[in-house]
Amino acid sequence: MTAPEAAAKMTDKTETTRTSWREGWAVYLQPRVLIVLLLGFSSGLPLALSGSTLLVWMRESGVDLGTIGLFALVGTPYTLKFLWAPLVDALHVPFFTRAFGRRRGWLVFSQLLLIGAILLLALTDPARSPLFVALGALLVATMSSTQDIVVDAFRVESLPESEQAAGMASYVAAYRIGMLISTAGALFIVSGFESTGITRGAAWMWGYVVMAALVLIGTITALVATEPEQSARAEAATHAESAFTRVLHAAVGAFSEFLVRKDALAALAFVVLFKFTDAFSGTMTAPFVIDLGFTRNDYAAIVKGVGLAATLIGGFAGGFVARRYSLAASLWIGGVLQAVANLSFSWLALVGVNQWALAFAITAENFTSAIGTVIFVAYLSALCRNPLHTATQYALLTALAAVGRTYLSSGAGYVAKATGWPMFFAICVLVAIPSLILLAWLQRRGHFEKLGTVKV
Repeated sequence: MTAPEAAAKMTDKTETTRTSWREGWAVYLQPRVLIVLLLGFSSGLPLALSGSTLLVWMRESGVDLGTIGLFALVGTPYTLKFLWAPLVDALHVPFFTRAFGRRRGWLVFSQLLLIGAILLLALTDPARSPLFVALGALLVATMSSTQDIVVDAFRVESLPESEQAAGMASYVAAYRIGMLISTAGALFIVSGFESTGITRGAAWMWGYVVMAALVLIGTITALVATEPEQSARAEAATHAESAFTRVLHAAVGAFSEFLVRKDALAALAFVVLFKFTDAFSGTMTAPFVIDLGFTRNDYAAIVKGVGLAATLIGGFAGGFVARRYSLAASLWIGGVLQAVANLSFSWLALVGVNQWALAFAITAENFTSAIGTVIFVAYLSALCRNPLHTATQYALLTALAAVGRTYLSSGAGYVAKATGWPMFFAICVLVAIPSLILLAWLQRRGHFEKLGTVKV
């Protein structure tokens, strides 16, 4: 090959590389992907408003730790949303469906109900009526999980196969940003209102009003978007079946397939317990930081700022571990790391108010938790190999995984109250032992080898 030919070939290769890079980035600017990105923000925004942000508000209002721990039960709708997902498929919302279409109608309807629920929660007073706060938070969680159902269906139906990966990446990134806004952003907004001279209770109320207004970003997005073409075809294919029949058939089929597998019950118990150590400690992280003497802004900047960065980096690290090692070895690495990281909070409780110590503890916890989460998701995906039940099985498995976060961890506040913070986080390490025992037993039984190669 002559020098000019070689130069020409190299030029063509360079141009092809540049074109592929441009095409790779251009997909993120497609209107459909941008719509999904904005809907991801709307989905991530409400989660903390009935979770960690609300717990800070309650602790500042003087609510005792035992009651705060019970508020983990407010997350129940996120674990049970698969039960009413067929209703979203099957039922039409009066006026909304006719005006906007099957998916967009449910989007606008659920978002308006979500705005109303957040405003209702804003009007409550944790110090005087924790019960009304719980009801308001439960409504927010219910409307938020309903919105998640619709957004997931809209994303899958509106994006072609070539844009699904970009759409999911955009959705997850925007979801995280929405969570950051409703945690760190909300706390900074509350502090800003309080600095104007209004009472703390009023500052929290207006902070939640601002969060309710931000949901309108998703509503405007739904109005601008177009109805997915697949929506009409799906409605025609399933109109003869009732919503109850569909969810019953899917649930029975998905569970029956699991139960005929070898060591099925042990595997399901492992699904429930693997992230329990995270859930047990995570329920009390916000009250712990405030109780220790850190300010609301410290929590916002370090816990949610530094913590978000550690989570994203930990996600990449978890992907590396899952590619480098077998599934069983990866689960051992993730399980041990996420448990031992709780000792950083025991150390912080002994150190006291120290910004660097808080940053270290939060970084360790979020980084190891993300590693465990990525590997755990790989395991859940490996369990869902039947294309007839993939969506239902995954929904049911994630619901089981949420049992630890929602129910088993509800007594964490009473444990912290009885033992004190240093011992509490040491106990959080010990609660990981049952899952590790199950992991060893399943590994010995050849459970993970039967799942085959797992791709992350």
